[in-house]
Amino acid sequence: MNNKKYIPVPTDMCIITTYRCPMRCKMCDIWNNPTEKSKEIKAKDLEMLPHVKFVNITGGEPFIREDLDEIVEVLFRKSPRVVISTSGWFEDRVIELARKFPRIGIRVSIEGLSVVNDELRGRKGGFDKGLSLLLKLREMGVKDIGFGITVSNNNSADMLDLYRLANNLNMEFATAAFHNSYYFHKYDNVITNKEEVIGNFEKLIAMQLKENHPKKWFRAFFNNGLINYIEGNRRMLPCEAGLVNFFVDPYGEVYPCNGLEEAYWKESMGNILQTRNFDDIWQSEQAEKVREKVRTCPKNCWMVGTASPVMKKYIKHPLKWVMQNKINSILNKPLCLERKWYDVGQSPEQGNLRHREK
Repeated sequence: MNNKKYIPVPTDMCIITTYRCPMRCKMCDIWNNPTEKSKEIKAKDLEMLPHVKFVNITGGEPFIREDLDEIVEVLFRKSPRVVISTSGWFEDRVIELARKFPRIGIRVSIEGLSVVNDELRGRKGGFDKGLSLLLKLREMGVKDIGFGITVSNNNSADMLDLYRLANNLNMEFATAAFHNSYYFHKYDNVITNKEEVIGNFEKLIAMQLKENHPKKWFRAFFNNGLINYIEGNRRMLPCEAGLVNFFVDPYGEVYPCNGLEEAYWKESMGNILQTRNFDDIWQSEQAEKVREKVRTCPKNCWMVGTASPVMKKYIKHPLKWVMQNKINSILNKPLCLERKWYDVGQSPEQGNLRHREK
């Protein structure tokens, strides 16, 4: 008798189309470790991927791919929502793609106002290009657009101004923080001015809770999780990478997430170029071996790709936090921003670097 447990199809997937990139970001070294164009996965290789609720296309810089429209066409057959993360450097290509796929989502990475952004991203004019692109997309009627910022040591104050700008323009605003991983080719990203950065995140949370849209209240919870990550605490909600989501790298390798580090562990679930059926990867012994490693992974990463699915799955915990703090916000009472570990049956070792270091 086969007692092997069937693993349900994931809800989210991320396709890393390339490691080529025109930017020279200080917090990411992808650009210094580019892929060979001829070895990158093609649109036809993605035909075997499952149907999911959400797809993120990222890089490197996805718009460096001249066949990106073919990739998007395949992925829109796999999901009703496809969002591309981009530097906005190839403005004309983005506009052309949005004309062809008006339902496309675009998130432009902007790391601060003009001076700070261009310094951190290593190319002059990047802020102007990114903002100009978003304004043109909005004029075209593209609705799923916005900024994304990676908070480091020098841009947390600018984060607040960018949030105000996004609000005034009625655009989405996504946050992340310094992370180390094989994906970024960085292992020295450390926030040193924690008090300042945490203080600015707390201001952002207070601003989001003053808004009328529930989506922003839950983003406030996510940002509280980023504070928890910056403080080095145990991850607030479990990581279920390799269960609810997966990443495909430019060579076709299927990873549970993009936060892996060889210093702890890094292992692929399989390669889409070596099989015709994604289920052969997803239901394999190798995939289960990787999931077992995720269950005790010590990294306390808090990135939207792995945090968002579990926030939805274990909604009662974020919901309770949101309700309490929204009421406090309305009554002008102090917010309750304690960083709580929510026990939903996960291993106490998971997301607990301090435990590993003892």
